[in-house]
Amino acid sequence: MLASTSNASGNRATAPGPSRGFTLIEMLVVLMIMGLFVGLVSTITRPDDRAVLRLESERLAQLLDYAATEARLSGKSIAWTADESGYRFWRLDPSTGWAEIRDGDLLRARTLPQGVAVAGFRVENMRPQGSMRLEFAAHGSSLAFAIAMSLGVERYSVTGSPVGDVRVVPGEARSDGQIALR
Repeated sequence: MLASTSNASGNRATAPGPSRGFTLIEMLVVLMIMGLFVGLVSTITRPDDRAVLRLESERLAQLLDYAATEARLSGKSIAWTADESGYRFWRLDPSTGWAEIRDGDLLRARTLPQGVAVAGFRVENMRPQGSMRLEFAAHGSSLAFAIAMSLGVERYSVTGSPVGDVRVVPGEARSDGQIALR
């Protein structure tokens, strides 16, 4: 058996050796690696401008298609209006006139994400004279329309045809009604 040595105070003496712990350099290296990892993860999870704009354009296209279908099925006209901060839907009641839709979860008022804007609007190849307003009649055919959406330099258009086909295309609608692709 090994005998242990003790000093005058009764504590065991330990042989001097390498200290236990981390050096300042080791700590800085670990912190730098963690910082790079956090930066990489935040870059991967944050969508770019094109993805944000495409998502908003697709959402608008789906909502416009839904509004047109609901107008035909319910027999009540529905309108879409937009301003600089967002858009909303309206329903025509023969007795009271146009009223904002507040009771539906899908056709509720929506605020656009920061930087996203409705950059242009055309109905049947003509720019509207007043505010941006698109009406879906309860009876009859739909009007052709193009709604340009932008975020920075990115552009998408939500287009609708007279047969009711609503789709999203990259680019911006031109004055002749065609789509200017990039």
